[in-house]
Amino acid sequence: MGKAAALCGGGTRGLVSLLSAVPCLACHELPAMSAEPGGRGGGGPAGGPPAAPPGSDTYKGWLFKWTNYLKGYQRRWFVLSNGLLSYYRTQAEMAHTCRGTINLSTAHIDTEDSCNIVLSNGGRTYHLKANSEVERQRWVTALELAKAKAIRMRNNQSDDSGDEEPASQSDKSELHGPLKTLSSKLEDLSTCNELIAKHGAALQRSLSELESLRLPADSGEKIKAVNERATLFRITSNAMINACRDFLDLAESHSRKWQRLLQHEREQRIRLEETIEQLAKQHNSLERACRGAPGLASGTASISSTAKAGSVQSAKGEASDEDEETEYFDAMEDAPAFITVTADPKHHRRSGSNLSGASEGHPEDWNLEDSVFESSNQSSYNESTGKDLLPRKRRRTRIPDKPNYSLNLWSIMKNCIGKELSKIPMPVNFNEPLSMLQRLTEDLEYHELLDKAVKCESSTEQMCFVAAFSVSSYSTTVHRTAKPFNPLLGETYELDRLEELGFRSLCEQVSHHPPAAAHHVYSRRGWTLWQEITIASKFRGKYLSIMPLGAIHLEFHSSGNHYVWRKVTSTVHNIIVGKLWIDQSGEIEIVNHKSKDKCQLKFTPYSYFSRDVPRKVTGVVSDADGKAHYVMSGTWDEKMECSKIVHSSHGSTSTEGKQKTVYQTLSPKVLWRKYPLPENAENMYFFSELALTLNEPEERVAPTDSRLRPDQRLMESGRWDEANVEKQRLEEKQRAVRRRREAEAVEALEEGKDYEGYIPLWFERKVDAVTGELICVYKGGYWEAKDKQDWSVCPDIF
Repeated sequence: MGKAAALCGGGTRGLVSLLSAVPCLACHELPAMSAEPGGRGGGGPAGGPPAAPPGSDTYKGWLFKWTNYLKGYQRRWFVLSNGLLSYYRTQAEMAHTCRGTINLSTAHIDTEDSCNIVLSNGGRTYHLKANSEVERQRWVTALELAKAKAIRMRNNQSDDSGDEEPASQSDKSELHGPLKTLSSKLEDLSTCNELIAKHGAALQRSLSELESLRLPADSGEKIKAVNERATLFRITSNAMINACRDFLDLAESHSRKWQRLLQHEREQRIRLEETIEQLAKQHNSLERACRGAPGLASGTASISSTAKAGSVQSAKGEASDEDEETEYFDAMEDAPAFITVTADPKHHRRSGSNLSGASEGHPEDWNLEDSVFESSNQSSYNESTGKDLLPRKRRRTRIPDKPNYSLNLWSIMKNCIGKELSKIPMPVNFNEPLSMLQRLTEDLEYHELLDKAVKCESSTEQMCFVAAFSVSSYSTTVHRTAKPFNPLLGETYELDRLEELGFRSLCEQVSHHPPAAAHHVYSRRGWTLWQEITIASKFRGKYLSIMPLGAIHLEFHSSGNHYVWRKVTSTVHNIIVGKLWIDQSGEIEIVNHKSKDKCQLKFTPYSYFSRDVPRKVTGVVSDADGKAHYVMSGTWDEKMECSKIVHSSHGSTSTEGKQKTVYQTLSPKVLWRKYPLPENAENMYFFSELALTLNEPEERVAPTDSRLRPDQRLMESGRWDEANVEKQRLEEKQRAVRRRREAEAVEALEEGKDYEGYIPLWFERKVDAVTGELICVYKGGYWEAKDKQDWSVCPDIF
């Protein structure tokens, strides 16, 4: 029984020892650097530990180091951190130059006299001298403690780097709770251990007393059985105590390991953020220096086009945004699925009048007088070629310059991580003076592509123009990092260019949460476009993802070709530091539901390490049988080209095991090229010619039109403070209307009546016959109401 008590006592001491060690794990301090004199592994005197900030195991100070017999001892700045002793000539050198480092985990520490310290590690020896014996003893104590800690860390995890730094105050607070609970459980276990030992000893004494008594023979047998059971109880108790001790040792070991791993990840994150911030500052400095350098204002460096590689690389006449980006993507894992090679024009001459076979050696040889592939960049959006259209109305070409108000985006956005963007209250400082309905209407800037597509006899040729149109809608976003106004529920926007450009457009905000806008466009030149777009957006801390949901429908009146596609994801980078920049990434599949032709377009995300031209878009137009007819290539911010395929074959297998298709094509033909921005665009929110006219006041529009929105109008005029006040008023008015609708819904539910909720004014929900989705389509009545100037059905939203 005495042995059992000894085991129990040993278990108690082991638990108490573990318990006393727990606080040191919590704060990452060297044990002897606390108030306890001469802590574990230190062996120093009571006042020996060097002074250090709370939670810190770093010690710094001046010492004299022996250099050579000529110079003798020289004053050096020493830093003790993470088991490493490093020295510098001055404190300023800590930022860039370390003169030497010695690892204390394998070093020998010795003292020669009252002020000298000798550190040796293999073939390296440092002879150091302190100013006084007290200072020498402080350094020796700190070195001994750091050495002990480095040895423990090496033994606990041999493959760990040991590069620990003190946890932040928030990290400590997260650990103190569980550690306090663990300490309480350890005390309970220690108490139970003592009780088991105490009661076990008492039981053994009682059994011994019973054996000494003279009892009948049968009683002796019973006592013997009880004694055996007591022995089993003692053995089981000891086993339980040993198992608990082993478990606690294992838990302590793993706790250290997990804590080191967590700390390492936090340090990596902090280093990455600091690196990104430094890069942003450096890039800003480089851009300022570049702008100030003579002869670099125009940026005339041009990138030549490589025909055999089939890549489209165009000259960039203006400074690129990539100079200041601080977040990059790796090169895409999926390599292009095809390779294009320009065919020899001598073997592929034009035959007949079919455009699909047109080719000569140069792109301009593709242009024929009767060809719908006439260069699309020769006319701007406001030039009309239709004989039935009137001369265009003179519209404004500028707006008031954007005020130079500074505002910290991160101070507002840091509390909004993970929230829906439409639910974040934002001042107008981050907006542009256009609503989301007007931005949606901007997709029509290159409507002449659809006018040309009407003239195509081949559905695959028509698909090329539709594909170019789908890409052109992103061209205005390259510099447009400001956020459009969220439309109010019931807000509308019309763009009536029927007499000038042959089309009229109407948008209506049909839902507020989630925000959804319905859009309908009719062109008397032979096409109709409609869509319902819901914007899903998430703020991720360093970037903002904008995901348009919903299908875009395009139908040509004469042929009945019905095209459907969806938009790609837009990402706004450098939300925290650096210059904001936008990228488009993903794939667009355009399907002609009548002929079953398809076009697969791939928007390659920008990669710092890629050799491809930035903002690259590639794709293939194929028919219902899957046969490829055209290759689309270009960039979403500048131009799109189309190349006729004359032959296709299977090429070599890539490193990923995918077989690439080699397309032999004719010389490319430019289908779409971006219009140059107006003069002084950088001070007008980088608006295009069309965007400058979208918010121009017009008569006879509906009272719910975005042009009449007061906060947006105040912002355009440069009165941002007044615009912020008006924006809050409009949002609160919308909330009051929503609360009233919710109350009406509750009242109808209590009375057992049906409540329809908000019903759009000019659109109605129907199941689309092609996609099977429930979408809002134009039901008519708006343009008739405009002709009569009867807006009695319009709600008062402003």
